[in-house]
Amino acid sequence: MQVDPENDAIIAPEIEPREDAEVVPDIPPTRDERLFHDYARTHSPALRDALVVQHMNLVRFLAKKFINRGESLDDLVSVGTIGLLHAIDRFDPDRGIRFATFATPTIIGEIKRNFRDRGWAIKVPRRLQEVNLAANRAQDRLTAKLNRPPTVQEIAAEIGVPLEETMEGMELGHLYELASLDSELGGDDDDGRSHLADYIGRLDAGYENLDTRSRITSALRRLTPRERLIIVLRFFEGKSQTDVAQMLNISQMHVSRLQTKALNRLREMVKNEEV
Repeated sequence: MQVDPENDAIIAPEIEPREDAEVVPDIPPTRDERLFHDYARTHSPALRDALVVQHMNLVRFLAKKFINRGESLDDLVSVGTIGLLHAIDRFDPDRGIRFATFATPTIIGEIKRNFRDRGWAIKVPRRLQEVNLAANRAQDRLTAKLNRPPTVQEIAAEIGVPLEETMEGMELGHLYELASLDSELGGDDDDGRSHLADYIGRLDAGYENLDTRSRITSALRRLTPRERLIIVLRFFEGKSQTDVAQMLNISQMHVSRLQTKALNRLREMVKNEEV
């Protein structure tokens, strides 16, 4: 060991490397890292596509975890690929985090969001779905904190969403799962139980014939007075041909011919939409 006389500093001796010492080479960046650095710098669509192809195995691996939930693997991979694209766009290669670690929560979150979207009974905007989810979580937190159910104003303040939008999101919560028409109404003590279907109105069968009846009425006005009278007596008042013949003082055969002629005219007018 040597000491510098001017500043008492210790001068470290130069050590010659041993011939048998292991020399650690400079490791060049991997192709994956180069692609991410190049994409962060250029945002090239071609580089983005290359990164997507390179990480499709990760998407497929994560999608298989949800394979038994009623969705095909191809559909799950398609949804997971959307999450992969979001992760690629947000990934910062200079942070020293492996991309797979960074992308996994985003891909899984996109797949779970897809199941949540499909679980709603009707189509609801995703923004309101997220408000509904956040409001439900905030309600649980505030209930435990305040020892009482929170007001809508308190929930809106907790999640940082305008009051009107919070109310809309909370009101849409009942659309996540519609009640079955077979659902029983009333308590366990009720003797006569009823079902929701008992209170649902039914379409009057007469409405189906309303348009036809209207057209027939218009067509009747275009018949001769005698033809119209015969049709009214026979089909609206239920008279027999014998009764009609006696009322009009004509033969039953004549009534039959007039009736057939009138019915043919009515049928032709309705068929040709003349009325």
